[in-house]
Amino acid sequence: MNAQNHDNFASPAFAPEKKVTDYQANKQAPADSDNDGRVQKGPQSLPNGAVYEGEWLGESRDGFGVQVWPDSSRYEGMWRNDKANGRGKLIHADGDVYDGEWRNDKAEGQGTYSHTNGAYYEGAWLDDKQHGQGTESWPDGARYEGNYEDGKKEGKGKLTFADGSFYQGQFRENEISGDGRYFWPDGKTYEGEWQKNKMHGKGTLKWKDGKRYEGDFVNDKREGEGTFIWADGRRYIGGWRAGKQDGEGTYINQKGDKRRGVWKNGRKVQWVDQNDGGKDDDVNAEGNF
Repeated sequence: MNAQNHDNFASPAFAPEKKVTDYQANKQAPADSDNDGRVQKGPQSLPNGAVYEGEWLGESRDGFGVQVWPDSSRYEGMWRNDKANGRGKLIHADGDVYDGEWRNDKAEGQGTYSHTNGAYYEGAWLDDKQHGQGTESWPDGARYEGNYEDGKKEGKGKLTFADGSFYQGQFRENEISGDGRYFWPDGKTYEGEWQKNKMHGKGTLKWKDGKRYEGDFVNDKREGEGTFIWADGRRYIGGWRAGKQDGEGTYINQKGDKRRGVWKNGRKVQWVDQNDGGKDDDVNAEGNF
């Protein structure tokens, strides 16, 4: 099936890198005092070239303020103890925007991240990374809803692709891995085990017309031991290789009569018993994968 890889399901990188611990201003502008002890100051030039304008508490930025860096990056929001704390917006020099909650100069809590290319994330953050429940969308219409851990999709989630197909199940390290279900627009479904964005392990593949396969998968292909069941009730039980019948297997017709045979690359080579059975063109499985 080759599970569609949307940029390897990667989360957009978030690295504000706009943290100022050296707060000593080079220029002093007129100040206005508030009742809570904070002082409103005009533009203050900082040693790293950034300019801060807003509230101070003693020698620390504290309250609402706006800081602009030499590369034109801009933070506007709340400060506490000389660091971004509370609600604020960081506009990167490239146009990307984080708008949400901060803790000690890092995104933490609920927030949104907008990329200039149209990608968008809304949800939980911890230590500058997506962490917890969130929703991510891409310009082509693809969308992920689910859990994140340390900036990557991890645990349960749902990934919908631009063509309308979608996967619902487990993710690991930003990839489809674990147990899950995949739905295609043409009505085909797979339910079972996944590894690194591919059907891998035990699973069941069903077609809209009633056919189905139950058994082993390796790298998106039927491989190992499995059962293929036709819509009319006939079935093949046996070996598979690269998505096709291969090796010894048993064919069972609609009446329940069985024949043992050998298949190669999806075609019956010979019968190995003396029982009556179906015609050769009845015993070769169909379907993709």
